[in-house]
Amino acid sequence: MARQNDEERPLLHPSGDADVGSFYSNETRQIQFEDDDEENPKAWTRRKKLINVAIIALMAILTPLASSMFTPGISQIAEDLNTNEQSVIATTTGFVIMMGFGPLVLAPFSETFGRRMLYIWCYSIFTLFQLASGLSPNIATLVAMRTISGFFGSVGLANGGGTLSDMYEPSERAGIFGWYLLGPLLGPTLGPLFGGVIVTRLGWRWIYWILTIVCALITAVGYFFLSETYAPVLLARRKIALQEDANRAVKIHFEDEDERPLWTKLRASLKRPFVIFVQPIVLVMSLYQALIFGTTYSIYTNMQSIYSEKPYNFNSEKIGLLYLAPGLGFLTSVRLLVPRIDTVFNQLTKKNDGKAKPEYRLPLANIGSVLIPISLFAFAWLVEYRVHWAITLIPTYFYGVGQVVTFNAVQNYYIDSFEKYAASAIAGGSVFRSLLGGLVPLFAPKLFDSVGYGWGISTFAFVAVLIGPSPILFYYYGESLRERFKLTF
Repeated sequence: MARQNDEERPLLHPSGDADVGSFYSNETRQIQFEDDDEENPKAWTRRKKLINVAIIALMAILTPLASSMFTPGISQIAEDLNTNEQSVIATTTGFVIMMGFGPLVLAPFSETFGRRMLYIWCYSIFTLFQLASGLSPNIATLVAMRTISGFFGSVGLANGGGTLSDMYEPSERAGIFGWYLLGPLLGPTLGPLFGGVIVTRLGWRWIYWILTIVCALITAVGYFFLSETYAPVLLARRKIALQEDANRAVKIHFEDEDERPLWTKLRASLKRPFVIFVQPIVLVMSLYQALIFGTTYSIYTNMQSIYSEKPYNFNSEKIGLLYLAPGLGFLTSVRLLVPRIDTVFNQLTKKNDGKAKPEYRLPLANIGSVLIPISLFAFAWLVEYRVHWAITLIPTYFYGVGQVVTFNAVQNYYIDSFEKYAASAIAGGSVFRSLLGGLVPLFAPKLFDSVGYGWGISTFAFVAVLIGPSPILFYYYGESLRERFKLTF
């Protein structure tokens, strides 16, 4: 019988002199990826990894961008569809809420069927609903189309963290994750910038025509170049191929293989994000993220009302340019602060005799805990007293810095805490974030009208002060909480 080839040898672990007959004489064999296995996502070339990162980052940036891109055209949409501006803002509510609930389904599905299939199918459907949104004849249709599209568009947010966890070791993940996570944060910022230009020059429906074209191109690129990264799915494929060649009496399996029936696995997978969500570390830190998301969307959807009035009198195109200030804060944080999350993590791990802890991701989140409330207080009272527009943008820059470093630290904390189920952990953490991000902007205008921008935006700042100590508290007590509420699936 032919001898085992070199490609199989590192995966199957027989000795170099054993032939296939003797290898398959045992009843069971376990397969696994070796560090240098070319099909092991963690052993891929840097180029192959970055291609995957680029594609999912584009998907992750386009969905949040679509959530806010229409905001400069709120009044134009309301007039064209014969409705009021509050109803138009509701299109963001449905979109953002479903952007949060989508991962509760899509993340566990990716841990059953693999990442790649979910990306391609969901983004194809998301593309079609951008077309449907542009064709909407009334506000009810627009709300419905936007809401459904938010569910399918969330796939980049649902599985991006899990995909990066599949490819990168913890010691090098945060820096790459920072560039990926820039998408979900930068998207709502760039959306109004592009939307302002499109609405002013072409009209609001062209927002959705352009989104349709861009999303279709990204889906096509993903179809040809996006690779599967989830190790259990890749090993299951190898198992099938090897089992066909093996003696039927031999059972091939891999570590942590789930051999339950498909329906049982799906039911357990769908329950997983909810189980993770009620864990203290996820529950509290997701509230922290929800505060930031709700604040961001409340300010973004009211930028037009703030800056279109005296003394600013900005048009939609100029208002869109104002979003560059927090965007620059995002880029500064990703370039200078986010890579330090890995640095701090590795240093603390070294001091702990090489034993890593998820809590080592949290120290830099305290920078955001300070910057976020200070910048909100400053922005609140600068716009309340109608200070020169350039001065009012300075706090939004530092808000962007704080937002990015906090999100990155928390998301990496989730990934390290729940490892193989990183996608489900991030999905569980997204619930409050998107729920408040969608609902709070509906009530923010009434709050601002009743108490003014000063006290209205300061309300968000006061909440930020209250919840700000959570990263440092979990740094000291997170490990004991994880042990006390240990999960088994």
